[in-house]
Amino acid sequence: MTRKPEELRSHQWYGTDGLRSFSHRARTRQLGYLPEEHLGKPVIAVLNTWSDINPCHVHLRDRAQAVKRGVWQAGGFPLEFPVSTLSETFQKPTPMLYRNLLAMETEELLRSYPVDGAVLMGGCDKTTPALLMGAASVDLPTVFVPAGPMLPGHWRGETLGSGTDMWKYWDEKRAGRIGDCEMAELENGLARSPGHCMTMGTASTLTAAAETLGVTVPGASSVPAVDSGHDRMAAASGLRIVELVRQDLRLSRLLTREAYEDAVAAVLALGGSTNAVIHLIAMAGRSGVKLTLDDFDRIARTVPVLANLRPGGRYLMEDFHFAGGMPGFLSRLTDVLHLDRPTVSHATLREQLAGALVHDEDVIRDRDRPLAAEGGVAVLRGNLCPDGAVIKHIAAEPRLLKHTGPAVVFDDYRTMQRTIDDPALGITADHVLVLRGAGPKGGPGMPEYGMLPIPAYLLEQGVKDMVRISDARMSGTSYGACVLHVAPESHVGGPLALARTGDTITLDVAARSLHLHVADEEMDRRRASWTPPPARYERGYGALYMEQISQADTGCDFAFLARPGTTPDPYAG
Repeated sequence: MTRKPEELRSHQWYGTDGLRSFSHRARTRQLGYLPEEHLGKPVIAVLNTWSDINPCHVHLRDRAQAVKRGVWQAGGFPLEFPVSTLSETFQKPTPMLYRNLLAMETEELLRSYPVDGAVLMGGCDKTTPALLMGAASVDLPTVFVPAGPMLPGHWRGETLGSGTDMWKYWDEKRAGRIGDCEMAELENGLARSPGHCMTMGTASTLTAAAETLGVTVPGASSVPAVDSGHDRMAAASGLRIVELVRQDLRLSRLLTREAYEDAVAAVLALGGSTNAVIHLIAMAGRSGVKLTLDDFDRIARTVPVLANLRPGGRYLMEDFHFAGGMPGFLSRLTDVLHLDRPTVSHATLREQLAGALVHDEDVIRDRDRPLAAEGGVAVLRGNLCPDGAVIKHIAAEPRLLKHTGPAVVFDDYRTMQRTIDDPALGITADHVLVLRGAGPKGGPGMPEYGMLPIPAYLLEQGVKDMVRISDARMSGTSYGACVLHVAPESHVGGPLALARTGDTITLDVAARSLHLHVADEEMDRRRASWTPPPARYERGYGALYMEQISQADTGCDFAFLARPGTTPDPYAG
């Protein structure tokens, strides 16, 4: 069914005989547009997160022209809107602090302007969930355009993956095995083009999830940012959004429980970022779907890891793209996917995956030759994390997946940075490094501090991994036996706030357990003497954030945004 022009949302602004519509049409003439360019046509908002300081998105200024080209060719009227850019590379204390701000901006922009559908452009870690959270709350026809991975890095004949090899070579420098000259060369070779990280870090994980959810055109999430195919994908997205508006195919038809369960399965089978746990829970909540840590753990036991991608594997995103991308990858998971749900491009996911092929069996593994038998993220429970914690166990040394050791506790990240290399602490490879004060409120914003550095003198001895526990997150490009997202966080009085140096901790991934060996009576005594830390912010957005942010296990959304309820369209009169 094709909607008539008077049935379009934008008709409320442009199509009536009142004074306000006259004013809207006059102001559109002021912009230089003829009546026949926009009246009666679907108006498409192109939300662009381009910025001079966001290398992941610096090419999106050009890609927006391709999107608009597609919209025009399909008979629509595109309008580009600049929105906040969340640069993982530069924004402090962390762009996670501002994910919900971009979600709010997206929601209110789409709600308040005369638009019938939206194309969302982004890819850097927090941008994908932020844009989709805001759009889901408005529920217009929507297509997501991923920014795409950068080109592979190169250094002295070695292929580099950012930031996985950044962490690797920084430890090599700390261990004294390479020097400043090598690091200067690495600076020039690590990130060679526009685009987000080309490992299966958070950016690629979330754009792959978006494609699995069905909100991108097929294959979009892995197209390299500088490939001409990226321009074609952007134009195809512009073409498609106009048809979605005419069909009135809204996000709520796509973002169902089945779609989110499929996205979880894809993330786990990709060996994707632990950050996806928080973001998908928040995204699902905006869609009215209650997704929990238990869902992740349940689904993890049903899917193997099939993507041989760094940091848990060997290859990079360009290899994955030419091996078949997400269509080829999902074709190997059809037994666990909900194939009869719609996507932006096809009536069903089954139809979308028909004929999908895998061209490299080492990059995208067959089910009988997985990288790991179970999904790449495990959910832990125990007296140290009563509301849960996560670990990317496929990126840890196997010997540490069941480990008991004495804790060395750091109260904040700066203290840890200043003292971690001090031999006087007596840290050995068997110790468990614990960082607190780095959660949603304590961070603030839950920074990516969770891959705690190993003391330099241990690196010199060849130690490459240790058990590390925190209420922080870590980069999806990181690796190691890092327990993350401990909930409740220490800042609100979670058990992590009560741990002390010398306490014994046991991590048992197979049992999904994280246990602090301290008697309940002693924990009660410690809790009685615990004093809440002072507020991080006294005013502004930070104060709103501290008041409204939820814990990691529920997605770190704002309470007033996550709660159910309706928001009416404005009266355009």
